[in-house]
Amino acid sequence: MTETNHSRHESLLNLLDMTRSYPGLLANDQINLTLNRGEIHALLGENGAGKSTLVKMIYGVLKPDSGQIFWQGKETSINSPAMARELGIAMVFQHFSLFDSLTVLENIVLGLEAREASDNLEARIVEISAKYGLPLEPDRHVYSLSVGERQRIEIIRCLLQNPKLLIMDEPTSVLTPQEAESLFETLRRLCHEGMSILYISHKLDEIKALCRYATILRHGRVAASVRVQDETANSLAAKMIGEELSAVNMTSENSPGELRFAVDKLDYSATDQFGVGLKQISLQVRGGEILGIAGVAGNGQDELLSVLNGEIKATPPSAIRIDGKDCANQGPDQRRSLGLASIPSERLGHGAVPGLTLNENTLLTAHDRMGLVRMGLIDYQKSEEFGRKVISDFDVRCHGVGAEAGSLSGGNLQKFIVGREINQKPSVLVVSQPTWGVDAGAAQAIRVALRELADSGAAIVVISQDLDELIQISDRLAAICSGALSKALPTAEVTLEQIGLMMSGVQAMDSEASE
Repeated sequence: MTETNHSRHESLLNLLDMTRSYPGLLANDQINLTLNRGEIHALLGENGAGKSTLVKMIYGVLKPDSGQIFWQGKETSINSPAMARELGIAMVFQHFSLFDSLTVLENIVLGLEAREASDNLEARIVEISAKYGLPLEPDRHVYSLSVGERQRIEIIRCLLQNPKLLIMDEPTSVLTPQEAESLFETLRRLCHEGMSILYISHKLDEIKALCRYATILRHGRVAASVRVQDETANSLAAKMIGEELSAVNMTSENSPGELRFAVDKLDYSATDQFGVGLKQISLQVRGGEILGIAGVAGNGQDELLSVLNGEIKATPPSAIRIDGKDCANQGPDQRRSLGLASIPSERLGHGAVPGLTLNENTLLTAHDRMGLVRMGLIDYQKSEEFGRKVISDFDVRCHGVGAEAGSLSGGNLQKFIVGREINQKPSVLVVSQPTWGVDAGAAQAIRVALRELADSGAAIVVISQDLDELIQISDRLAAICSGALSKALPTAEVTLEQIGLMMSGVQAMDSEASE
């Protein structure tokens, strides 16, 4: 008992037997975690492992069903985010809470207590941004900032509160490699000054570079607590999922085939004031080839997907060609009849209708290509067979084809949508964020399925914020920045530094038409 009390006093935060359940789900089951002063501690686990529930209890968003929180050696109940901030706990969420039409200063004021929003706040913002290498102009409007700059607002808002603990949830998912390295330097400096950081990320190479210890969750319980330097990225992944991931060769052994998908100098003017226009987009993808498109979120990825899959029509018709046929002025159904399939990043409402069954959602995109409707009549037996095959092939955990899409977890719904499109064997596939929200094993299975589809002769465009994913599966790699697409380079020859420059728009945005 004496030793335990001593460790509590040495640590900044100590969690004992933290438990939290939801109807039908035990999200956190007697979790123990110790976070020392001046340390960057990783919290790892697959989606659904319980990470978000745990940090929400630390930050006062949720209350535990049972368990104890010791803060600087004293047992504490954290009943609200305001109380967490009063103790010295701050959190940078993965999804920012910012108003685009307000300035940096105005957004920061909204997130501070009245006593913190003093008259010299603007000067303090400038001082802190300069001190920690997080440059910001207080009078800039948020809509004019890059995603990396928006993240700085959230971090500076936290630092203005002089926290002892900073919780960061997937902080580099919206950053270029250069921006990520700059963030790491800032975090190391904060740690050196005595701040503790609880760092959540699925990027294990980052964890290796940044963190000293890691607590790994699996199915709501602590699977392991490790010294990061004693582990490899593969061993950390194995502890997260409970099994070793086998190495899979994602490179194509075949030469690219005939040109299947081409875009030539396509322009699009955004109709939304916060949308991103597309500028002289050109790309070519041959059968058997995967073209990866990297980019920081908010640089025109959604608009690019919509233009490529027909949700947004363009002119002239020849600006987009599928197997040599002009189709820029055609909608999604017409492009699907030419052989195109697409997978959006937004699952509910875009990739699937939440209130419809999986069978009904299958009919929405596969009715023509898979012959599920004949002479205006639905062949329910055939559609159910196709739906069951998707569920089986992609290990979708659900209650059969009659389950509503909205009842599935995000990862399982993603697997269903991906499987629905891949199993149609399209000649061209355009996909955005193919493995967003799925566990490591399922993500690898999806990547293998994409490679197999390409090897069968399909041309595939993958738009993703996950650079590791793009490097693993793509044959050539381009980047989109402010609606402009860089020249595509062979993935095997490109460096991370080059990719970062491409994502930042520093590299000249050469058209592929010049190749």
